[in-house]
Amino acid sequence: MEQTPLFLRNSYWVLRHGKSVPNEKGLIVSSLENGTLEKFGLASEGFNQARLAGELLLKEIEEKKILLENVRICYSPFSRTTDTAKVVADVIGISFDSCQCKAMLELRERYFGPSFELLSHDKYAEIWSLDEKDPFLPPEGGESVADVVSRLAVALAAIEAEFQGCTVLVVSHGDPLQILQTILCATKDLASSNGIAILSRTKEIMVQAIVILGAPGRVLCLSERRWQPLAIFRFPFSQRTYPLGFLGTMKAEVTDIGKYQGHD
Repeated sequence: MEQTPLFLRNSYWVLRHGKSVPNEKGLIVSSLENGTLEKFGLASEGFNQARLAGELLLKEIEEKKILLENVRICYSPFSRTTDTAKVVADVIGISFDSCQCKAMLELRERYFGPSFELLSHDKYAEIWSLDEKDPFLPPEGGESVADVVSRLAVALAAIEAEFQGCTVLVVSHGDPLQILQTILCATKDLASSNGIAILSRTKEIMVQAIVILGAPGRVLCLSERRWQPLAIFRFPFSQRTYPLGFLGTMKAEVTDIGKYQGHD
């Protein structure tokens, strides 16, 4: 695993959920109400991707001699991410019902609003166009990129406050994982060795992350869905979003492991 930056108390991995039923049907499922329905969980291929990700993570855990008692899984409560987290927990050998696994509402999918909910994936182009114009401008009734920055910064602060010296797997969705990467870039810019707690810097992190969103010349510009990964594992991956079944370390750059290209 990559060395943890000084400003973080834990080591992090990120995992995008496997291929889901909405992916197979080409539907946008982004509301909490719909996303937590069992019928919108993983497809058969998605369960296979989750098992593969779990095997890859277990290999890293064993090679780095990480104690299983120090592993934590924090996941979005959506069915597709919950299914993914359950499979990974089983593969690496920890109980999904234990305190080592935690659902976090802040890690949920970005809500794209009622105008896009349950419609075709083809509608994503309209959302990306809105984001490109202004990351503070939400789709009607939905969340802007800046809205998601705010809640993910809170999620990261909460994880850092609750755990110390742990290996944390974050199981989430394409947009939130890209945004979380941006927050890590922001915290890296703000990092110092004076031991200031991340909770006290959350507002600064939000501001700095949003600044990065609007700066096309930086490492990551979410409004145009561009980012540059440190590709330790070289599988095909989309430059618009994380591949389904993606597993990687979380730092200023992120490694990529995955095969299926998708959106949500």
